[in-house]
Amino acid sequence: MTSDRSRSALPAGYRSRTLTADDRGALLDLDTWAFPDPHSVAEFDDLPLPLTWERAVGVEVEGAPGDGLAAIHASYPFSRFPVPGATLPTAGLTWVGVHPQHRRRGLLTAMIDDHLDACRRRGEPLSALFAAEAAIYGRFGYGKAADDLRITVPRGAALRDVPGAADHTVRVEHADRARHGDLVARLHRAPGLPAGPAGINRPGWAARETDALWESYWADPKSFRAAGRESLRIVVVERDGEARGYATFRRTLDWQVTGPRGTVHLGDVVALDAAAARSLWGVLLDLDLMGSTDPFLLPVDDAVMSLLVDPRAAGARVADNVWVRVVDVPGALAGRRYQADVDVVLGVDDPRVADNAGSWRLRATAFGAATCERTDAEPDLRLDVRELGAAYLGGTSLVTLAGAGLVDERSAGALGRTSAAFGWPLAPACGWVF
Repeated sequence: MTSDRSRSALPAGYRSRTLTADDRGALLDLDTWAFPDPHSVAEFDDLPLPLTWERAVGVEVEGAPGDGLAAIHASYPFSRFPVPGATLPTAGLTWVGVHPQHRRRGLLTAMIDDHLDACRRRGEPLSALFAAEAAIYGRFGYGKAADDLRITVPRGAALRDVPGAADHTVRVEHADRARHGDLVARLHRAPGLPAGPAGINRPGWAARETDALWESYWADPKSFRAAGRESLRIVVVERDGEARGYATFRRTLDWQVTGPRGTVHLGDVVALDAAAARSLWGVLLDLDLMGSTDPFLLPVDDAVMSLLVDPRAAGARVADNVWVRVVDVPGALAGRRYQADVDVVLGVDDPRVADNAGSWRLRATAFGAATCERTDAEPDLRLDVRELGAAYLGGTSLVTLAGAGLVDERSAGALGRTSAAFGWPLAPACGWVF
């Protein structure tokens, strides 16, 4: 059920309602209009939907239900979304689309307002998303909170030695939920991954928390594989019989005049420590008939970039990863940890969520508890909620944002101290697109 504000925000002639499994066909049809796909709606019957239906909302044209949906949005329930030093309930905004016939009528704005209202009702202080188009979500208060690394590593690239790496054994197998499901779920949600130090978590590293998401992850119909790619495979590295890391992959084979030049397309790459990471990458970079290995969505500080003897050869490039919207300023700021002591008044502008606007006093000890309370004091720093979201996971520096004129320092020295506190030892990233 939508709030009064979101209903009034819809243009005349439209209404919204919560979708059910009976709407699967209409939802898929709308999605293929919003995101062109070569598959028919009927072909999608081979795929499980990852949606949580009670969090899926459709917008219809009033009086014309036969015309189908005009727009959709949904969210994933992340009850333990990693933020610096903690976890918070977070809505993973997803499946946002508008039929081409209904564009430019304010439907997206109404849907975002509806989503933010729902977050507040459910007690989710954050919303996070992957942006199909980077220019869209900033105007709704989402800030680019993380980047990821895209690399192409030549086969046989030399890696530095790590003590203990040779102590691992390796299994290379067809990926199967019955055999590997528990292992993958357990390792993927371990704090600090991939290969972070004990006691330091990686912000943004969302776990798949619903069975529907896991069903979608393990589904592998041949008709939906990218051209030439094989079925899903997995490498598992173990020490003393305990799984310490895994990677999922698919290969494509390419025969050239100079010989085979196939590609290893990686999915998840997860390791519990440096030795496991070295063992895992040693396998992934030396598979027969391959010319290169292409990881996807690696954190920018992933261990492989330090392990490569020649990191330049990987041709590293950076892309935006998770975007974050702070829905409840005091809940979000008090809910994370800080890597330095901080006592600062933040002046926050938020034209969409009135309760967020104003001055907030944030106090915290390094890696300890934090408080955030409304105050009448003049702000030491002033910023928009978009910039607060960009800095929230510790991957974007407030000093950097100030250098672009997006954070205003009102008290001398406050910017540097607060920026240091907001940082985090591990770069934020999510290893899968939601």
